[in-house]
Amino acid sequence: PPRTATSPRTASAWLPYWGDVDAAYRDALRHADQLHTVSPFWYEATGDRAVTAHPGDGRRDIVQGLRRAGIKVVPTVTEALGAKDMAELMHDPRRRAVHVEALVRTVGRHGYDGIDLDYEKMAHTGTAAERARVTTGYNVLTADLCARLHALGKQCIVTVVPQTGGSGTAYDYRELGKVADRFRIMGYDLHWSGGEAGPLSSRQWYDAFLRHATATVPRHKIEVAFPGYGWDWDRTAGGRATHRTWQEAEALRRRTGAAYRFDAVSGTPHFTYRRDGHTHEVWYQDARGVAAHKAVLDSYGIRGPGLWALGFEDPGSWAALRAHAVRHRPVR
Repeated sequence: PPRTATSPRTASAWLPYWGDVDAAYRDALRHADQLHTVSPFWYEATGDRAVTAHPGDGRRDIVQGLRRAGIKVVPTVTEALGAKDMAELMHDPRRRAVHVEALVRTVGRHGYDGIDLDYEKMAHTGTAAERARVTTGYNVLTADLCARLHALGKQCIVTVVPQTGGSGTAYDYRELGKVADRFRIMGYDLHWSGGEAGPLSSRQWYDAFLRHATATVPRHKIEVAFPGYGWDWDRTAGGRATHRTWQEAEALRRRTGAAYRFDAVSGTPHFTYRRDGHTHEVWYQDARGVAAHKAVLDSYGIRGPGLWALGFEDPGSWAALRAHAVRHRPVR
């Protein structure tokens, strides 16, 4: 049945371990009526059996508070090994089993509702041959992990980069989509801190990667995460861009007297300013941009939106996410 005002929990969001964690937690509670899942960014795989905790992992007040609000707690695990080491680990049955056991123990130790695998470094490092081995190895690893988690009544989520223009090829969408409960696509960093200035996302880009994703992964599993932040490029000096939350970007724009501009093509806001003789270009995302982008999600009938990350976003974005919520089936 279509969603109604009484069944609006269609969104998920990540909770960072850095910055004002308590403010991010309060952000989740404020929007608990829209959030079915929060993924604290608490762990990193650093070896076969090593799942290293970030500061604040497993905070009981956060886990219990989210649960009381009806939100599932499915922490994220990243990996620090890279393509070569991960390929060797995943293709060795003994080492792979040890790694799966370490992940399952992490879930059990804190009574989490599942795990979100966000293994990105292996997809962006190494040789083409090593990344090809990552693809086949990751298929087996996720199948093994998801089977273990499902046997325990836990969720198995995978987070991937979009597959467009040759990016994200280390992920086998079709095979991962068969075993994962949810398939999160990071809908941001079309332009990133180490590249040229430009929009973090665009409607055309969303359309392109969703056309591919929905042809390979069941639609009811797919989530697309919106950026709640932006990048500030120093066009005079060059170098890496500076991260700005929406609040930081807007405060900077007002402080410098920069004009707000909205790029109708990409569906994202931007502005330029000068400081110390340098010209800066800032691209970010706000409620207007989220509203423009969510129409693309609506057109594909996917499971729902996500947010990177709690505490980063324009508070007005939640109204746009709710507008998405009334169109499709409720999340189980």
